[in-house]
Amino acid sequence: MLILTRKLGESLIIGDKTVITVTDIKKNQIKLGINAPKNVSICREEVFEKIKKENLLSSASGVIKHLR
Repeated sequence: MLILTRKLGESLIIGDKTVITVTDIKKNQIKLGINAPKNVSICREEVFEKIKKENLLSSASGVIKHLR
């Protein structure tokens, strides 16, 4: 894992087209602004994990229905 330090208003660049900027800092929380191409999916980790779990359950139920 790469760990970088950024201050308010500073950015990170990922690839050629994705920029992540620190937009606000309060106590133990930061806000990030993300500028990325429209075809790049951006999710919070907990949302991504929930989607992944639901997709696995959905595909597994399709296999069970197909076997009947």
